[in-house]
Amino acid sequence: MTLRRMKTYTGGQGYVYQYYFVGKRAALAGDPAAPAEEFIFDVTSDRKTTFSVSVLLPQESLQEWSLAHGRTVNEAEQYGAVKMRLFQAFDEIEDMMKVGRRLLVTSEILENVLNTLNVQ
Repeated sequence: MTLRRMKTYTGGQGYVYQYYFVGKRAALAGDPAAPAEEFIFDVTSDRKTTFSVSVLLPQESLQEWSLAHGRTVNEAEQYGAVKMRLFQAFDEIEDMMKVGRRLLVTSEILENVLNTLNVQ
């Protein structure tokens, strides 16, 4: 049994989210974002109902960033970008359980969040 560390984030909509990282896997071949890595988080905003949120990081976004910066995005930077995308959703989406279950890290989002993290 894996012991997971519950973390807390206060979103811009006023909700206090608790979340933990479940794991990552290759996105299903039929997913519109495929090929991509799917990072899965379990999330709750009321400590009663927990739901999964998938953050998809397409290979296309990684390749575009790599071409622009002359190097690949390492694992830690990928996780950082995905987590920042999750936080962005916490800040902007009022009902995460209804409309925030599948998030995408586009090329533009990847560029912006890695820039915010001072990754060049």
